[in-house]
Amino acid sequence: MRIGMPLSYSSGFKETVAGLRDYERAGLDIVFVPEAYSFDAISQLGFIAAHTEHLEIASGILQIYTRTPTLTAMTAAGLDYVSDGRFTLGIGASGPQVIEGFHGQPYTAPLARTREIVEICRSVWRRERVVHDGRHYRIPLPPEQGTGLGRPLKLINRPVRERIPIVLAAIGPKNVALAAEIAEGWMPMFFHPEKADEVWGPALTEGSTVRDSALGPLDIVVSPPLAIGEDVDDLIDLARPQLALYIGGMGARGRNFYNDLARRYGYESAADTIQDLYLSGRKDEAAAAVPADLLRATSLIGPASYVAERLAAFRAAGVTTLQVRPLAHDPAQRLTDIEKLKAMAS
Repeated sequence: MRIGMPLSYSSGFKETVAGLRDYERAGLDIVFVPEAYSFDAISQLGFIAAHTEHLEIASGILQIYTRTPTLTAMTAAGLDYVSDGRFTLGIGASGPQVIEGFHGQPYTAPLARTREIVEICRSVWRRERVVHDGRHYRIPLPPEQGTGLGRPLKLINRPVRERIPIVLAAIGPKNVALAAEIAEGWMPMFFHPEKADEVWGPALTEGSTVRDSALGPLDIVVSPPLAIGEDVDDLIDLARPQLALYIGGMGARGRNFYNDLARRYGYESAADTIQDLYLSGRKDEAAAAVPADLLRATSLIGPASYVAERLAAFRAAGVTTLQVRPLAHDPAQRLTDIEKLKAMAS
């Protein structure tokens, strides 16, 4: 089981990167850089590649609507080159609030677009002349849609790898089935190991039945907060704001995928309450309304023996990469927690 860690997109990026060598020595395998409506992830991933030696780097995630498929492929190949083959391309659809509200692009056909983007990326990495006649992307552009001067081209540079790993962020059944079919990895949100088979099992099975064996086993990447110790129970409250944000505020009523997930987990009433409070501006109350058992189930917080039990539950649910968020106030303790978790996972 790999141990990973996301980097915050809000602040302290350079300071965090300065300490990544210590995390490498502690056993951290991979670091994920998100891209919401923050600084772009690409420049930061290149910065990390230059300041680390063995640590894998991943976008966690790039949304699919604002870069052309070929630019996404070029960018991934470039990051894989400067990192000597350490890059994983994490992509996802994001949501209408970000895509339409920040980027001004219509949020349409996320599944079909994702499938075409993956096909085009792999064609670029194989250095084929890119010819794609899809519903959403046509390469080269047909004469009737442009000047008529477009010609099939292939990537000038030779990529380090012709198959860069792709991880799809997905929580809806159709998206999850797509990830299991076409991607090297799948990244769900607030993963509940005891309910995973009930909520996602059918979709994973559907996708896996038509999965190309060359992709290998599906890498399941989950993101539990982490704190190990006899006196860390209070730190679990630090995970409340993020769950409240996603369940309550990441989308309008009826269009919040994370709220839907909480309902599928069996927290219908709590999902209603959290959303009502969050959308009315009462964010602290929304955080307080997050059920304690949901926090516990999706976290790795407690004494070492308890964390080991939860780690076993995640492993039994098929998890292969833990993208943990260390919560200890002391930076040295966060590093120690990564060391302990790595030892447990090994």
